[in-house]
Amino acid sequence: MRMINRKLTVVIALLASVTATAATAINKADVVHYENLKVLPKDISSHDLQSIMADDFDDGLGVTCGFCHANAKNGHGLDFASDAKPEKEIARQMMRMTMGINKKYFKLKHPRIGNQALVVLCTTCHKGQAFPDGAAGDN
Repeated sequence: MRMINRKLTVVIALLASVTATAATAINKADVVHYENLKVLPKDISSHDLQSIMADDFDDGLGVTCGFCHANAKNGHGLDFASDAKPEKEIARQMMRMTMGINKKYFKLKHPRIGNQALVVLCTTCHKGQAFPDGAAGDN
């Protein structure tokens, strides 16, 4: 009986160790570190980043990722960290502008892109167009 208890204890200890190791590995896999974020929070979740890109930029400006992000040098996909395209810096300036407007005129203490409390968004001016009325793209 004592031998069975020892074996059971060893098996339970091994299972607990394997479970803890697997849980740690899964949690580490969920953490993504994005490079070259200058306006968005450095610790932004993948879900929040995708939501901002899809809702604020794709929908608000009617553009896809390649509008601001340069092609990868290897020819496959996009280089999201690259600042090669001027549109990316323009997007950063626009994010700072909308956060500033929301803070100054609508008294939002900590406006963040993607926050549903924002009053002025990309769509406020762009209305689904890459260049809002009267902007450089309309010439």
